[in-house]
Amino acid sequence: MAGYPGLTLSEDGSRLIASVVPVAERPALDADALRALILGAGYADWFLLDAALVSLLLACQQGRECRDLAIGERRDGSFTLEVAPDATHVWLKIEPACGGKRIDSDEVFIALGAAGVTFGIDAPAITAACAANLAGRFEVARAVPAIDGEDGSFELLVSDARNRSPQVNDKGLIDFRDLGDIPTVTADQPLMRRRPPTRGKPGCNVRGGAILARDGASVAFADHLEGAYVDPADPDLLRATYSGQPVCGEKGVSVENVLRVRNVNMATGNIGFDGTVVVEGEVLPGMKVNATGDIIVASVVDGAMLNAGGDISIGGGAIAKANIRAGGAVTVRFVESAEIYAGTTLAVEDSALQADLQANNQILVGVKNPRGKLSGGSARAMLLIQAPVLGAATGGVTQLVLGVNPVLDAEYKALLQSIETRKEEEDKLDKLAKHLVKQGDKSGMLERVNASRQSVIQAWGKLLPEREALEKQLAQIADAQVQIGVEVAGAVDLGFGKKQLRLRRSLPAGTVSLQGDQFIFTDPGGTETPLV
Repeated sequence: MAGYPGLTLSEDGSRLIASVVPVAERPALDADALRALILGAGYADWFLLDAALVSLLLACQQGRECRDLAIGERRDGSFTLEVAPDATHVWLKIEPACGGKRIDSDEVFIALGAAGVTFGIDAPAITAACAANLAGRFEVARAVPAIDGEDGSFELLVSDARNRSPQVNDKGLIDFRDLGDIPTVTADQPLMRRRPPTRGKPGCNVRGGAILARDGASVAFADHLEGAYVDPADPDLLRATYSGQPVCGEKGVSVENVLRVRNVNMATGNIGFDGTVVVEGEVLPGMKVNATGDIIVASVVDGAMLNAGGDISIGGGAIAKANIRAGGAVTVRFVESAEIYAGTTLAVEDSALQADLQANNQILVGVKNPRGKLSGGSARAMLLIQAPVLGAATGGVTQLVLGVNPVLDAEYKALLQSIETRKEEEDKLDKLAKHLVKQGDKSGMLERVNASRQSVIQAWGKLLPEREALEKQLAQIADAQVQIGVEVAGAVDLGFGKKQLRLRRSLPAGTVSLQGDQFIFTDPGGTETPLV
């Protein structure tokens, strides 16, 4: 062989044969040089046997004779087809030709037919893969997937309908918005349209079989929507029965009656109303307003009691031992010596002085006044208490408590009790079933017992996601914090669950949180300082 004395290469059928004889003063040879000699001799495409090449190299380096050593093979290309179990994809696995016959794409098409693959074949991909003569796994056929139908849906036709479902962000805080003006609709006004579900579009697998699609599920308006009816001529259209405030629900819109009064005083008497109450003036001392919907007061609530199933908005202040309670949010301009409870968010536009405030989500003071104060009294919330200025030098101690949500706690305890009850019922039924199997089911009870047990298990299973959701909400308490917009200006007693801090020092803007067992103050720049 030219290039290296004493080395010859020859072909024996599909084998590459090497022989070497000793030659005096032969140049040194390494593995790379040997491989280059073989490739340069016209065998670049052949499959070389690494172990044999090592033996040949040693013979050359040691000056030994070595004859008829098979160091390579001419190999034809080969392939296999892999069909996905669900017949949605086919892959072509190629072992490339090494000096032998390359794969002919026609062979692949014939193999696909033999495998029953008749649909979704990617002919260009097959041709390209065969021409490339490279090892690999290539997708050469794919199904057309089924497209499931869309479920029926509801289209709200009243853009400003009240929505009492709180919008919660990823930190568990409810998106606070002003209650604003009362939206109203007139009798017979369209409220909501039901959109029908769509049919699914079947697909086709690579063997030509149908891939079934799911049709969309239909939806129905909720039963007994107050103040709304389904149009007799159009069962997909919901209309208002009478004039009032539209309130958006999950599966429909109800219409609340709206009662408007100028003031609430001795002349009007106390008000109890099934719907929303709008007071265009003030609510005077000793008066009571109860509403299943919202309560909106344009001016002051002076020593009076408000109780709403929805939200409460007070354009003036709540003063002089006023008692305010809402199932939803409360918005008030200012508070002094009053008691307020909000089922979600409590927002004070200006200041809250010597008041008792409680919200199941968050308390925001100074929403419209960058120097609003939360001074004296108490404030209790689950996740956030926010104020520009906390405390006052002459206002006594301001008490703040975070991690408090009695409604959520009660729901969680009741849910755990329900889960435990289902577990006990299932255990009793399981023992009864085993007893009947062992003793003989002479009265034919076993089938009924097993059915009851399965029903209890299903009911038990439905409670577990609810428990998980509540536990997720309760876990957010660990992120509760006090946000200070300007400063802490007076004495503050702060409680996070059972952990207490008597804060008797001024602090600038920042946040106070509990990390482990340590209260931490974090300034706007992110610097953390332990509080003791």
